[in-house]
Amino acid sequence: MYVSMKNMLEKANVENYAVMAINCFNLETIRSVITAAEQENAPIIINLYQEHLLQHCDSELVTPMVKTLAGRSKINVALNFDHGQEIIDLKKAIDDGFSSVMVDASLYSFEENVLMTREIVNYAHPRGVCVEGEIGCIGAVDGENFTSDSMYTNPDQVEEFIKNTGIDVLAISIGSSHGTYPDGMIPDFDFERLKKIKALVKIPLVLHGGSGSGKKNILTCVKHGINKINVGCDFMQANINAARAALSDPVINFFDFIKTVEKESNNIVKQYIRLSGSANKN
Repeated sequence: MYVSMKNMLEKANVENYAVMAINCFNLETIRSVITAAEQENAPIIINLYQEHLLQHCDSELVTPMVKTLAGRSKINVALNFDHGQEIIDLKKAIDDGFSSVMVDASLYSFEENVLMTREIVNYAHPRGVCVEGEIGCIGAVDGENFTSDSMYTNPDQVEEFIKNTGIDVLAISIGSSHGTYPDGMIPDFDFERLKKIKALVKIPLVLHGGSGSGKKNILTCVKHGINKINVGCDFMQANINAARAALSDPVINFFDFIKTVEKESNNIVKQYIRLSGSANKN
């Protein structure tokens, strides 16, 4: 069933688990993720990162694809515009049928972030679309621009931000970074900050940059109130690994190659679903 992520995350918030949001960019990755969620009887969020959406699989193309696959499924499937940074792109995704959008105005001042996020909320809510906002900022492993303490979410701002924007879901920064960490590196998370924020808010909280965060960090995040976990790089790496394995067959044809990669790459999604506590929560 095609749904907004609002209700699925509110349920996760009440029952203390997280829903996985996996970055996809084409039919095969979307179908692989939905299949994994079906096998775990879990709700799932299909994330489309802004760069992928604008350069590879635009909202007019991807929305009917996800709606069709969701309509064939017994699990709840949401489609989310991940890290939307331009008002025109966010509104187009809403108009084209996305059920959820994430406004990333985290590089602006707090006041500018509120204004932009509120504008999208006012546009999205009458159309039944869920909105995720963000305070704090998530760094990137590329260029070693890791998330620093100064980029962490300020707990003293969360209540004001939620009140003044009307968002449904809040993404926070507690130590994760986007990208693939160097071998052997596990990021340190500020769980005291997470607990303080959770005590202040009633809406679901989101962890971005879940890839490579480690089992213990993920489990502790869920325990202390994270309700949505974004994973992209680990899933993309699983696709690469599956492709390399499939290519070991020197006579494999392209159709079988694509089907094999699609089938084998969803194991990582199932692992994250179990860690998040969302298995059998559909």
